[in-house]
Amino acid sequence: MKLLTANYIIDGVPMGITPAAMLGECTISPPSLESGPVASIVDEQKDPSPETYRFLDAQIPAYERALKDFSPAFPLPFAQSATIAAAASALIDLIWQGGHFHLEDLCLKPQWRWDDAQVGHPSAFFNSVEAACAYADALGIKFSTYRLVRGEPSLQFKALLSPDAGLAQDGDLTPCVFRRRKCPAVIQPKKDDWLVYIPFDPCDYRLGGSALVQALGESASVAPDLGDAAYMKDCYEVVRELVEDGIVKAGITVGEGGLLQALRSFCQEGTGAEISLTDVCKAYGESLQTRILFASVPGVIIQIADLDFDYVDAELLLQDVAYFPIGHPSASEGVNISDKGGIPSILESLLTTLEGED
Repeated sequence: MKLLTANYIIDGVPMGITPAAMLGECTISPPSLESGPVASIVDEQKDPSPETYRFLDAQIPAYERALKDFSPAFPLPFAQSATIAAAASALIDLIWQGGHFHLEDLCLKPQWRWDDAQVGHPSAFFNSVEAACAYADALGIKFSTYRLVRGEPSLQFKALLSPDAGLAQDGDLTPCVFRRRKCPAVIQPKKDDWLVYIPFDPCDYRLGGSALVQALGESASVAPDLGDAAYMKDCYEVVRELVEDGIVKAGITVGEGGLLQALRSFCQEGTGAEISLTDVCKAYGESLQTRILFASVPGVIIQIADLDFDYVDAELLLQDVAYFPIGHPSASEGVNISDKGGIPSILESLLTTLEGED
């Protein structure tokens, strides 16, 4: 397709490389592309609109209602952030499966659905491909293959075991991924257990490109500055080890829709959660819980037994991974978010970790 093989000039600047060339460098089995004259695409980036809407924590229930049954579109002005978020979430979705693997044993299979019908579409595609390739390379993984089909702009990633995953070394197990999850995706009704939130990127929480902003028909001019691959790898490896060792009693991915949507999905089959975001807000210097709850920052929520808390604490801090004990399972159904404290604070170590990651 023209979008893959064309030379791009974006905002008057020649890009110097085609999307097909970028993808070819990080794809194990790239698809065959038709040869022919190389076209040129001249386009302009679609800039985000200025933020005019005032978000209020008192409106969180209304925000949640606005998101019910809402399907967000791909946020073209935030193509890089949205692409990285989608790739990270796909990899995290695999973290809960049985088997034995490390992040480096995995690969991604992206599919872009795109067109060049409007100004800003081609440049957003270029930016998405560039972000996907750069993030995969920084993570040390490849694409198994990739696909581009025509349609309204969207992007999906599938994570799977890489065909290049080698044989076991130094007594390690041969990499494998089972279809069955190692831990359930629903909170277990044990009120003394801990619910621990672990963001997989140390970025600030911003709502640009989020499902909430789209659902409200408003605008937000800044998206989360995602892309810290080294931090993602540290988070992934330690959580994966906790899953394999059976320490994680239940877990869920925080992805599109944000923390609140993940919590709602976690609370099924009559289960509930008592949550406080006080420490999260304080650690990030954030005054609005709304941003913490709805920003598209990839991460996980895990349930661990109280007797394993010290062990998990040591493992996460050993890897300089910031984490937040946000609450406990509850006997009442659904998510209850409280402003009260009462959760042991580890803010000093969390802030040290966050400030130390550039």
